[in-house]
Amino acid sequence: MFNYAYEVPEQKRMRLIIHTDCKNEADDQFAVVHQLLTPKLDVRGIVAAHFEATTRPHAPGSTVLESRKEIIKLLELMGIPEAYPVVDGSAVPLKDTVTPSPSPAVDFIIQEALRDDPRPLYIGLQGGLTDIASAILTEPAICSRMTAIWIGGGNYPAGNQEFNLSQDINAANVLFASSMPVWQVPQTVYKQFSTTLAELQLKVMPCGKIGRYLFEQMVQVNLDRADNPLWPHGEIWGLGDQGVIAALMEESKRPDNWEMLPAPAVDPADMTYIHDTGYRPIKVYRRMDARTVLEDFFAKMQLQFGGKADC
Repeated sequence: MFNYAYEVPEQKRMRLIIHTDCKNEADDQFAVVHQLLTPKLDVRGIVAAHFEATTRPHAPGSTVLESRKEIIKLLELMGIPEAYPVVDGSAVPLKDTVTPSPSPAVDFIIQEALRDDPRPLYIGLQGGLTDIASAILTEPAICSRMTAIWIGGGNYPAGNQEFNLSQDINAANVLFASSMPVWQVPQTVYKQFSTTLAELQLKVMPCGKIGRYLFEQMVQVNLDRADNPLWPHGEIWGLGDQGVIAALMEESKRPDNWEMLPAPAVDPADMTYIHDTGYRPIKVYRRMDARTVLEDFFAKMQLQFGGKADC
């Protein structure tokens, strides 16, 4: 689909489901585009996720539709409008830890996980966990057939208030209590993917229609939220969802970047971690090679869209 002067051997490729609350703010868009530009990844589909725990003025139950519209817009601006299925997730969080929330995304996740394919399957979760938790509750057999990569959760060991976790704490507790392999990229780590608006203007904005849109929508969010004293910061921006790419592309012999820890439970009152659960270990990242991943994104944007007309 995209042209590179190299090939990724088929046995090195992996299946990926992209799961994104794409219109929540301005960084999911960069990660989605990066994943679609990465030949190591066989993207099986893109799930539009809700972001109901938001301060933005959206009607209740409408945020999954906003995510869907944003995903479709990205595909159109990349010139690949019908290249991937876009599947709606649940419009609302789980009501408890035993009742799934049915959606087309749940059916899609289960179908892909149970499909006969020797290549590993990952789901890159760039927001809340409602859909993967619902899939686990609906068909527990998927736990042995895929790995969940989650950008979210507070800092270890204590935990803390964190936006992606706040989307659905019940769902986080379902995932942590399951047997599914989990690679967690908590807040301290996803914040390492920092860039500046000046760098994005230099390296991304000139890259065709999609590059201009990625830059301009981030500038707009920066202005729209100017009255918030805590975030955004004015010129620095975190592209934390790039942690999905970092986890999938990293050298396999880098255990210094992560540690295996027993999965915690999450206290719904304050989003702190409850340890000594007896749950199976999960991979918790302590650091990632953020600059290499960001430079890979800039290079792929320039190789595929650099010098193209932006209108």
